[in-house]
This record gives sequence, C-alpha cells and structure tokens, in this order.
Amino acid sequence: MTAARGRGRPRDPETDSAILRAALELFIERGVEGTSIEQIAKRAGVGKLTVYRRWSTKEDLIAQAVEQTVSADMVPTPGEVRDLAPQDIVERALKTAAETTASPAFRALVARMMGAAVSHPRLMAVYWKHHVLPRRELAAAMLRRAQQEGTVAADADLDVLIDMMAGAVTWRVLQPDPPDAAAMLGYLKSVYRQVGLYRDAD
Repeated sequence: MTAARGRGRPRDPETDSAILRAALELFIERGVEGTSIEQIAKRAGVGKLTVYRRWSTKEDLIAQAVEQTVSADMVPTPGEVRDLAPQDIVERALKTAAETTASPAFRALVARMMGAAVSHPRLMAVYWKHHVLPRRELAAAMLRRAQQEGTVAADADLDVLIDMMAGAVTWRVLQPDPPDAAAMLGYLKSVYRQVGLYRDAD
C-alpha cells in the first residue's frame, strides 16, 4: 500500500519502477531483514525521502514489488473475469505464467516469501491483505462461473481449489530440479485441467 501523496509535481513512473525493481532485487538477494529503505533508495538512484513519499514502510514497498512480478500479465482484471469464459482466461495467461514461474528469479522470490512468513510475518500480513486476498477473490469468481458452466463440480470447496492451484506451483518450483518453461506449461495445463478450468482443444 502506498503512502498518501500531498501536493506537488506528479509522480514519475520511471522513478516508481526503479524503486520497485531495486526493492525486489534486494529482497531476493538479502531477504527482508537485510533490506532497508536506505539501501533501496541507493540502488534506485533516488533520495530516501523520495521512497518514503511513495511507501510508508519497507513491507509495503516489498509487497508491491513482489506482486508486480507475480501478477504481471498473469492475473485477470475484474472485467475479464466478468466478461470472459474461464477457459479463455486461463489460455491467455498460460504461456506467460509458465515462463515467469519457471524463471530462477521467481523460484528465489518464492523461497524468500516462504521464509519471510515465519521470520518476518508483517511482510506476509501486508502482502496477504493487499495483494493475495484480492487475487483469491478473482479466482473464486472465475471458479463460480466455471461451476455455472458445469466444468467445476457444484459442491467443490473453492478455497481448497485455490490453495491447490497456488500450492502446486509453489511446491513444483521449489523442487531440487525445477521445470523449464516448456515443462511448466505442461504442468500448469494439468493443474488447471484437474480443477476444471482447462480442457484441450478438440
């Protein structure tokens, strides 16, 4: 969550991007305990106050940096969930999702977030409230539509299905020999097929 912005010049998107990129890099390299606003500002090439004008805490900043990577071109908008068939949404995201989740950077990011859940629970609390819960609501809406279409069982526990999809990816990328993008694409298709959100073309 960003800090409130007062009057003044409009925010520079390039500055925002540089700060988010620096926060993500430092979090992956050093973890949340080894990352500070000062270090982020230095790597981004901006002043510390520039960062604080945008994010009030490092947890807010890191959470947004993580979400920008996790959700980029993979999470549908509310309008897409409302207007598109679940199968179409999944098909549109599959290639990008496979490439992203198979990358070493994503694997390192998942490992850091898993560790932070125990060592620095405030980060996970911020990330869960502002980013994970909204994504889960979108996933639940998509699953409810699939239930109406008959591809997901009417009595399915949607929270469990969402946990299964997220957990399957997390577990697979943390294995000693993680899949490449092609293998991950096949795995994701299998996951979504088991849930009822994907079927092969006839």
